[in-house]
Amino acid sequence: MITLEDYFGRVSHIEEPNDQVVANATDLLGRVNDLFDECAFIEAAMKPELNSGWRPAAYNASVPGAAVKSKHISGQAVDAADPDGELDEYLFAHQDLLAKHGLWMEHPAATKGWCHLQSVPPRSGNRVFYP
Repeated sequence: MITLEDYFGRVSHIEEPNDQVVANATDLLGRVNDLFDECAFIEAAMKPELNSGWRPAAYNASVPGAAVKSKHISGQAVDAADPDGELDEYLFAHQDLLAKHGLWMEHPAATKGWCHLQSVPPRSGNRVFYP
């Protein structure tokens, strides 16, 4: 389970999130944690860990390869650690679960080592998209 403390913890010393970012993150993590609970291959004790949570704009600008308008800035995206690509592979094959939980993911080919999930659709509208 990814908690709000996890999500904001790494950068809370840089900037405090505003109320809208907290509301967005609360919604996002509810969806993501429900999705993880439903993923058949994940054992209860082995839920994916946070790789990247909230990133204030100034911090986001320092992250190599981060999108200027990253959904991490608004609290609407999370990257879960996925070193073997199992989570990406499973979700790619079970996009119905993404739809059920109102989530979109970056294509596994673009996220080696992590799984990017977001609570808002990308410009393409595709459930799985390239950044």
